[in-house]
Amino acid sequence: MKKIFLFALLGLIAYNVTAQETITIPNDANWDNPYKNAITTGVPFLLIGADARSAGLADIGVTTSSDAFSQQWNASKYAFALSKQGIGITYTPYLSSLVSDIFLGNVTYYNRLNERSALAFGFRYFSNGEIELRETIDQEPLIVKPNELSFDASYSLRLNDRFSMGVTGRYIRSDLKLQTGNEDATAASSFAVDISGYYQSEEVAYDSFDGRWRGGINISNIGPKLKYDEVGSESSLPTNLAIGGGFDFILDEYNKIGVSVEFNKLLVPTPPVRGTEFVDVDGDGEFNPEIDEEIDGNAVYKGKENDVDFFKGMAQSFTDAPNGFSEELNEVTWALGAEYWFRDVFAFRAGYFNEHESKGARQYMTLGAGFKYTTITIDLSYLISTSNVVSPLEGTLRFGLTFNFGDEYDEY
Repeated sequence: MKKIFLFALLGLIAYNVTAQETITIPNDANWDNPYKNAITTGVPFLLIGADARSAGLADIGVTTSSDAFSQQWNASKYAFALSKQGIGITYTPYLSSLVSDIFLGNVTYYNRLNERSALAFGFRYFSNGEIELRETIDQEPLIVKPNELSFDASYSLRLNDRFSMGVTGRYIRSDLKLQTGNEDATAASSFAVDISGYYQSEEVAYDSFDGRWRGGINISNIGPKLKYDEVGSESSLPTNLAIGGGFDFILDEYNKIGVSVEFNKLLVPTPPVRGTEFVDVDGDGEFNPEIDEEIDGNAVYKGKENDVDFFKGMAQSFTDAPNGFSEELNEVTWALGAEYWFRDVFAFRAGYFNEHESKGARQYMTLGAGFKYTTITIDLSYLISTSNVVSPLEGTLRFGLTFNFGDEYDEY
């Protein structure tokens, strides 16, 4: 019995020695810099605010009142639409200070089927402009036009008088691979689903005004990764959780002010800090390729492996930041917005958006206006960057046009 115990003890000691000799060190000496771990995804155009109304409110859309452009933000709002049908068209120049042929176009249509349900369809097209490809300066250039697009359809249903839910199916196509003379370029495609909910209270009488509460949630772009070829890496879709609330101050029959707040978090794995795993033969704690045995040059040093399927990636996105909970909080963006309506004819909007410096540093103010004449609404918005990172939409005037027609519903 003593011999068995002695052999077991020696085996345990040998195991611990071996384990201590295996070390992982970060590949980047500056790995703990808190400003260098932003999350990137494929088809980021899906997150660009496509309509001028939400753009004027600092890209708040999950909790605002229903309009023709609810498809991107929260499709369940269509069940509360005031008009039976509506069409929305928007045009957004992108990088307009540098080029003139990059833009985002968007068309949506909804039909409120009855008192409780609605259907909607949307199409988005993101043009990356024209690119000239040539091997020599004298060669006739090959003109390519990389682009991305999505087509989606949604159904929303009111579960009771004040709450609705919606589901959206989306087809995504990304044609960014540049055609060359030696190979045939192919476009990547995928599909995604949105799940959303919206709450709108009854009008409540307060001392000097009436009010209405609003709340919304949307998990968008849930779907498998994009892959452009068999040997290339996969790109996650920009799966996003948006949640927000708002309140309408109904001052009188002519004046109304709506205030909203919204929080967003990408449900995409945070890139881990990678390092070199090796057997520390000389025992100095540093990797010496001439002496030490390398096991893995791309091992996870801190955080979690991000090369996982989309469903597991959504789950681990709440707990995988290399620097812990504080970094997870930094991944949450927030926005505040206010909208003033006079006689439901003229609107003025303003908002502020904030993203932590380590996750992209997008910080900007927005201004917007809306004009309604009978069944036509025109919306405009303008963005002003407030951080050192200039937005591609800086100084861009976004334009939207809405046509509402059919019977009117009395939701208020």
